[in-house]
Amino acid sequence: MSRGKSLALVTLAVSLIAGLIAVRGGLPSLEGRTASAAFLDTSATRLGRAIVPRAAARPGKSGIYPLLDSRDAFAARMLLAQAAERSLDVQYYIWRNDLSGTLLFDALRKAADRGVRVRLLLDDSNTSGLDTTLAALDSHPNIEVRLFNPFAIRWPRTLGYLTDFFRLNRRMHNKSFTADNQATIVGGRNVGDEYFDATNGMAFVDLDALAVGPVVSEVSRDFDRYWASDSAYPTNGLLPQTEPARIEEISSKASQIALNPNGAKYLEAVKSSPFVRELTEGRLAFDWTIVRTVSDDPAKGLGRAAPDALLPSMFQAIVGEPAIRMELVSAYFVPGVEGTEWFRSMANRGVKIQILTNSLEATDVAAVHAGYAKRRKRLLEAGITLYELRSLSDGVGPTRGGAGFGSSGSSLHAKTFAVDGSHVFIGSFNFDPRSAELNTEMGFVIESGALAQKVDAEFAVRIPANSYEVCLAEGGKLYWLEHRGGELLRHDVEPSTSFWERLGVSVISLLPVDWLL
Repeated sequence: MSRGKSLALVTLAVSLIAGLIAVRGGLPSLEGRTASAAFLDTSATRLGRAIVPRAAARPGKSGIYPLLDSRDAFAARMLLAQAAERSLDVQYYIWRNDLSGTLLFDALRKAADRGVRVRLLLDDSNTSGLDTTLAALDSHPNIEVRLFNPFAIRWPRTLGYLTDFFRLNRRMHNKSFTADNQATIVGGRNVGDEYFDATNGMAFVDLDALAVGPVVSEVSRDFDRYWASDSAYPTNGLLPQTEPARIEEISSKASQIALNPNGAKYLEAVKSSPFVRELTEGRLAFDWTIVRTVSDDPAKGLGRAAPDALLPSMFQAIVGEPAIRMELVSAYFVPGVEGTEWFRSMANRGVKIQILTNSLEATDVAAVHAGYAKRRKRLLEAGITLYELRSLSDGVGPTRGGAGFGSSGSSLHAKTFAVDGSHVFIGSFNFDPRSAELNTEMGFVIESGALAQKVDAEFAVRIPANSYEVCLAEGGKLYWLEHRGGELLRHDVEPSTSFWERLGVSVISLLPVDWLL
């Protein structure tokens, strides 16, 4: 082919792409979008009758129960969906079209069939392949679906970045599941098999909290903010029209999962969980304490939020500066230059800092590891302790009463920190530039010495047993210590990684991409 013909074809392709963007690239108007708000008068519901008297006996305090076990976390969501009588307000960054995702979709449908109003708000970056399912759910008279910062071009979505990168690079990372304004689940888990221990592949070590009491109304009000934000779009004009009968396909798929041997085995394991019995029988032991919801202004999704309306400022206002110790768990820890110096300044004041993140062998995002790896020496020089979770831990799985860091075949996904033995954060916020500056985030700040002690105990026993401790030799070279089988092993390169993996991380660490991580 001649150079002239090649240039003509390239020009034609560019013109076609530009035309496609021009024709399909605009978002629909938000004018006429329905207005709705959380139901507040729900004390007479089944959940209300079970919870309101217990909360009334402890004025100003909310009940918190950490969901440490992945299957318990799935069961809690299913039970809330089954118990709801008035409303379900559900907000997620990722919702997979797999076993757990299908069963939860069907649980929402069943609730809507009972007359429950369901509002489902999903970030649109991970809904590829779900358009028909979401349109079918939205066709139900009691279900409304909205997409946060949606892609106007549904396929190929990458075309959207050519004209709308600034907006589409900002995502809603929040996760909440609220029933009847009486009980809610907030934390780090998305909806998918890898988050609920429903897969034979890599599973995520994660953490949620089930909450009851006054903090639930805070979550409901926050959901209303996001639902009414300028980034939340109804499906009309975005998703293809579908027949209401298509919603029965969700029910059919859920039934097939329940009949499948693997699906039946998983559901039986969930049903037989002690947590399920304790919750359904009203014997679940909540920690009653002061809990506050923290959440970014949803205007952050369009780059319009004021600095004091973002989570870092809220943490500062509620918790203050750590004075004694800080334990941090972050799957995607990218402190950057400023964050590194902040941690170093605390350590230099005598604050004991321990940090757990993923090792290179365990991470699911090598680029994020590169953003962290280049800061390790500076952190270690200040006396900060660094642990990196191993991918495998000899079958040592999560246990009730522990934070569950170190399940077999695991990658860390939890985001939590404890300050001075008195405050604990559980939520979606990673200590990285993306969480701080681009994505919206949320979580709970919990005043609980008991919960803070549990996090401290993890760093004393289970985390060292299931992680590599990163150390700094006198010559400035890193090495990794591993406790395995009663032995202390030393690794002079990142354990269980290849030369090419390490080289790739080294190359990425040289690039100025921290702000994207």
